Amino acid sequence: MKKSILVLAALGLSIGLTALNATVAGEKAIDDVKSVGWFVANIKDARLQNQQCHDNPSLQSSQNCANALHALEISFKGAN
Repeated sequence: MKKSILVLAALGLSIGLTALNATVAGEKAIDDVKSVGWFVANIKDARLQNQQCHDNPSLQSSQNCANALHALEISFKGAN
């Protein structure tokens, strides 16, 4: 009986920590999104991000890819 209670407690703790880790990872991903303005001010990073997006199709729909591409378009065409 005591073993099963310990196993259930360990399992519950494991699930709780996994959920917490997923939440923290999700918040970090949101915080890592750079704006178009940031990429315009950091054009080398925009080029690097654009290359990563080109090399990894699973990233192409991310906000960073869209923002980096927009910043590069602005830098080549001008703000008008």
